[in-house]
Amino acid sequence: MNFEAVIFDFGGVFTTSPVQNFAAFEREHNLPERFIGEVIKTNINDNAWARFERAEIDIETFDGAFAEETKAAGFEIRGATLVSLLSLTFNHNMIEALERVKQAGYKTGCITNNLPKIDSKGMLAPDEKKEIIERVHANFDHIIESSKAGVRKPEPRIYKMMCEALGVAPASCVFLDDLGVNLKPAKAMGMTTIKVPFGDVGPAIEELNKILKFS
Repeated sequence: MNFEAVIFDFGGVFTTSPVQNFAAFEREHNLPERFIGEVIKTNINDNAWARFERAEIDIETFDGAFAEETKAAGFEIRGATLVSLLSLTFNHNMIEALERVKQAGYKTGCITNNLPKIDSKGMLAPDEKKEIIERVHANFDHIIESSKAGVRKPEPRIYKMMCEALGVAPASCVFLDDLGVNLKPAKAMGMTTIKVPFGDVGPAIEELNKILKFS
């Protein structure tokens, strides 16, 4: 296979995953494991989280709508509480992997689901340096943010938009994401996919190196 492009998710790939913070919140409040994730995956393209990531609603509307959805599932969590859990730290090994990919001459892209008025810098833990995000972004040929594009993963259109922007066919792309639900549409259209494990990006980097035949 001759690959031309590598496409990355941002949160959970270059940073820790919000899912890890969700899990800590669930343990603290004696909630079922993956409670928040199950709410977010219910009616996945049209629930409050999806509409917020596409910037179809503001934080105030999201706050109440998410509270209603979680209450119906058994435990009320305000949308503002969920947003407060988005405090992420960098995975520096993955940042270095991106730089190697770029230096090797591959086209690079980033498809990120994010929130209106809360970009990648706004999701960083207080002790992280925001300048590092500029370093990461400088290595992308194209970035698609859900809150600006009005479309989000796992909607197939966002992957097609990236391929068009990079001028490549899906079959010539490698795509990395920490969520399986986001990998499925990419794989279905022909991309080679890599799941980035929570808490340890090492196996994903090893798989990427093997696919691209890096030493």
